[in-house]
Amino acid sequence: MVKKRENITLKGIGVSSGIAIGRAHLIERGRIEVEERSIKPGQVERETNRFKRAVEQSKGQLRRIKGKFVKEGAKEHIYIIDAHLLILEDRMLIDDTIKNIREGLIGAEGALKRHMHDLSKIFDRIEDEYLRARKSDIEQIGERVLRNLVGKRHEGLSHIKEKVVIVAHDLTPSDTAQMKKDKILGFITDIGGRTSHTSIVARSLEIPAVVGLDNITQQIMPGDIVVLDGMTGVVIINPPKAVFKAYLERSQNYQYFEEELLRFKELPSVTKDGYSVRLAGNIELPEEIPSLKDHGAQGIGLYRTEFLYMGKRLPTEEDHFDVYRRLAEGVAPYSATIRTLDMGGDKLTSHIEWAEETNPAMGLRAIRFSLKEVELFKAQLSGILRASAYGKLKIMFPMISGMMELRQAKEILSEVKSELDSKGIPYDREMEVGIMMEIPSAAAIADILAKEADFFSIGTNDLIQYSLAIDRVNEHVAYLYEPLHPAVIRIIKGVVDAAHNAGIKVSMCGEMAGEPAYVPILLGLGLDELSMNAPVIPWVKKIVRGVSMSDAKKLLSDVMAFTAASEIESHVRERMAELFPDEFMGR
Repeated sequence: MVKKRENITLKGIGVSSGIAIGRAHLIERGRIEVEERSIKPGQVERETNRFKRAVEQSKGQLRRIKGKFVKEGAKEHIYIIDAHLLILEDRMLIDDTIKNIREGLIGAEGALKRHMHDLSKIFDRIEDEYLRARKSDIEQIGERVLRNLVGKRHEGLSHIKEKVVIVAHDLTPSDTAQMKKDKILGFITDIGGRTSHTSIVARSLEIPAVVGLDNITQQIMPGDIVVLDGMTGVVIINPPKAVFKAYLERSQNYQYFEEELLRFKELPSVTKDGYSVRLAGNIELPEEIPSLKDHGAQGIGLYRTEFLYMGKRLPTEEDHFDVYRRLAEGVAPYSATIRTLDMGGDKLTSHIEWAEETNPAMGLRAIRFSLKEVELFKAQLSGILRASAYGKLKIMFPMISGMMELRQAKEILSEVKSELDSKGIPYDREMEVGIMMEIPSAAAIADILAKEADFFSIGTNDLIQYSLAIDRVNEHVAYLYEPLHPAVIRIIKGVVDAAHNAGIKVSMCGEMAGEPAYVPILLGLGLDELSMNAPVIPWVKKIVRGVSMSDAKKLLSDVMAFTAASEIESHVRERMAELFPDEFMGR
């Protein structure tokens, strides 16, 4: 008899806020372990056909889930199912696995596993967190096909009748989208990241979740009492009574806090003395729009377009148009700012030949890549322009380092406009064209760039990383990634001042914009718009409405006198605890 483990505390990645307390329900869906099995030449066709049947079976399962979503009116999640169906149709997935069968003379399971391993290594080299998280989509599809190859049943969640906390090695976005909040209190998984589609869906449904716990499925027994904190990433197995009671109280307080914050969603984001700042949302997929509306977002401040490029083929102009039209119509009467492709050839592994780079993050990526692959760039620009006839859209160019790149990008945009004019295709002729301010060289000449850009959007994630020479995913130096570093504050101030002197607006769409404690500093700097993840918007709005610009400017003046980030952070936290004791006291 296995002895019940008690009071085990683990730390994962909190990906969807909230506290869940309940009994564990294990989903027996770990990785399928297979060994490469040698086959004879005469067995190649049989194994190839087995693989093809498993792929078709997987497609059928996803189509049934999609049909269920349509029937239940949950259309906002269909896009993710379509994305997984595209992966199943990817010629690289099919052809490379069949090649492994034929050339390696190995069974279908081993051939697919070998191909998935090769893909995994490619994705592990990707620096961008959002793009690296697409690895989970590939792995989930591979596991689905493997299960069908070996005849393993896919255990669903629809049969669950009592309130439980789901524990699994991994969950697919379709699993998460099928969760009913009255039965599924929350979920925890061995693997996963904040920007995986599973995590995105969890946030849109507001189901508390912690992922990346490594081996949680090996540590929890069915029926164990589990506490999970989706904010801190803490998971406690069979807590003692005192801890259980404390988290129960915290859960009740959190629910009250959330309900209180939602009272602010329809209120204007205006300071006590009348300064208005627009609060928008950062999203990756159109199905996140309902969550933006539920939290009071004033449109989309950053729409990341990279997932369009991760499918079986490069996106066509029609692919772009369809998605951006959904955005334009979905956020009306507000606007959506669409960032053009922000990755390079090293990510488009199956489509484009590229030279291997020692440092892809500072190589041929973002606007540099688009200016090189002009036809690819034109297809995206044409899709955005055409969609602008259906609602208010803005274009934003990433990784601009100087005036020549901006002028080249605008010249190509003008060519696309001329092509649309010649065909009589309508578009918004007044559409604003802005740039991401995320490279120190651009910040240094912000006054020059402001003469030819309609707006700036400060991407603090990269701006901080490049300014401080800190790789934020490097565990040895990540502690030096300091948003309140004096240099960072001064750089932001310089960008805002240059923009305002030229009569254009400045937004911020990096993680810094969604940190409630930093809001007064950002107000004091004079930012016109803050864009963040949807659930944070009501909290940020409460902060905005609870301060005056005179308070914000006084705080900014104070912190500008400090010489170290730690001093600024400490002072800001102390001041926020004075202004908002319920939210920041003891944090």
